[in-house]
Amino acid sequence: MSQPLPNASLDQLFRTARTYNGYLDKPVSTEQLHAIWDLMKMGPTSANQLPARLIWCTTDEAKQKLAACAMPANGEKILKAPVSVIVAMDTQFHEQLPWLFPHTDARAWFTGNDALRERSAFLNTTLQAAYFIVAARALGLDTGPMTGFSTDAVDAAFLADKPDYKSVMISTLGYGDPASIFDRSPRPDFDTFNSIV
Repeated sequence: MSQPLPNASLDQLFRTARTYNGYLDKPVSTEQLHAIWDLMKMGPTSANQLPARLIWCTTDEAKQKLAACAMPANGEKILKAPVSVIVAMDTQFHEQLPWLFPHTDARAWFTGNDALRERSAFLNTTLQAAYFIVAARALGLDTGPMTGFSTDAVDAAFLADKPDYKSVMISTLGYGDPASIFDRSPRPDFDTFNSIV
């Protein structure tokens, strides 16, 4: 039976965790990227679709190419981060369902239905993007997720050979520099945005 995590873990994952605009001069290893994936892939998606496809930009060349696709302020963050990640969705994710969800013919649910497939790919990739953030935090890393970029430009620059992939989010990754953040924005209490019926 699961037990509540200690307060220190809840702080690291949520309460004191922040979105970082800059990072310390400390590298992130390939092993850490694998470790993030090995955690985030365990988060649930509809029918185990796992439609997210990640492109990890670790070289100066890749980060410069990605920065050119982003708003100027975001481009600067991408260039200065140890790693930047493109989270893309595979609009043909259903082709993987025979082995990812072998319990039934889930592939047939999406065959020939482009609208359903795109909506499901987007929703579940967004969910996996959240798992990426939590997994990175759990491993002692920090992130700077952003949507201020041209999806068309990113798709052309990085996904031209994979026309079924569409970019959804970018995130910087590294060891956050506390000097790069500002005061936390407001968070509403339960009664503001919730109801129990």
